[in-house]
Amino acid sequence: MSKVAVLGYGTVGSGVVKVLDDNKEEVNKSAGQEIELKYILDLRDFENDPHEKQIVHDVNVILDDPEIDVICETMGGVDFPYEVTKKALSKGKSVCTSNKDLVAAHGPELVQIAKENGCAYLFEASVGGGIPILRTLRTALRHEKIDSITGILNGTTNYILTKMNRDHADFSTVLKEAQDKGYAERNPESDIEGYDASRKTAILSSLISGMYVKYEDIDKTGITAITQEDFAYAKALGMSIKLLGMIKKNNAGFFTMVSPFLIHQENPLASVDDVYNAIVVHSNMLGNTMYYGKGAGKEATASAVVADLVELAANKGKFIDVNLNDIKAELSDTGNFVHRFFVRCKDKSREQAMELFGANIQVVETNKVFGEFAFLTDLISEKDFKNKYAVLQDTKGFLREL
Repeated sequence: MSKVAVLGYGTVGSGVVKVLDDNKEEVNKSAGQEIELKYILDLRDFENDPHEKQIVHDVNVILDDPEIDVICETMGGVDFPYEVTKKALSKGKSVCTSNKDLVAAHGPELVQIAKENGCAYLFEASVGGGIPILRTLRTALRHEKIDSITGILNGTTNYILTKMNRDHADFSTVLKEAQDKGYAERNPESDIEGYDASRKTAILSSLISGMYVKYEDIDKTGITAITQEDFAYAKALGMSIKLLGMIKKNNAGFFTMVSPFLIHQENPLASVDDVYNAIVVHSNMLGNTMYYGKGAGKEATASAVVADLVELAANKGKFIDVNLNDIKAELSDTGNFVHRFFVRCKDKSREQAMELFGANIQVVETNKVFGEFAFLTDLISEKDFKNKYAVLQDTKGFLREL
């Protein structure tokens, strides 16, 4: 038997408890033993809740109980969960979490503490919600040489872009609707400015490199500047617009980026809509594989937490190597990263645009937008593009092409 505790009885924590209740037989069979929920930590009381007697308000009750083998941290935030996780791992208690902020900030340190104390730290739910992408990277694809990961990693921004495209509404209108439906926070900055996707991209980058990629080092652009005009041009090109986390390893270096991209309709990521996430992994032998599912939500995220709980219970007293080390990764200068770019400017800057970017640019036209000159460049480095774009007069914006 393994006795476990859940820290936080909010959306994800209550979801974990629900999975343990509703799928008890399947969970026990998967773990090869009975899983008993002994404690739930929360500041609140839950009168008439089926688990009312398991609620505790002092985390030390859990940390000091030698019977607790696994702790599920679902509180959110960084400071308090960090201290609690360190103490738990130092006592040899394995921890699993859905807390991407904590993993992005302190993941390598916590993995090392787990290693030193004969336990493990797992964080499947920190990227992609219920999509089992991290476990796939460290098991089914561990033998592969992975050279790129491209993914829709944030359900809020994907919902906003999907609604803008379908309903022909502007960004602010769709953002308010997303907030009203609970898909976006009252302060949506983390999602719409790309911080959330950057943290998830950093975690993925760290796992495939075996080194520590800090999310602050990832070049990021959010979606606040996307307009209906951009979608009109995208439709004319037979493309979609998606916010992507991108990782590339090639002869030119190790690149990471979060940005809105134009994606051709034949690319499977183009059809991933609403709050869903999808991640495409390319490796040297297998080629492209795609992982799709709910990127957030109570049940989906909780399912990923419980998957970690089951693995930890089945490997009690063992360290599980997740290929995350406290060695700073050397990211390449994104100025050398090469793409094509879609550019909009006023029509009076047409000649200057052709002089700067060459006569072979692909002109893009739509009957939905007037008074503009829009085009796709040839392949060009980020540095060269930005130097030329800075000179171009009367610009209206640009997007990268995948």
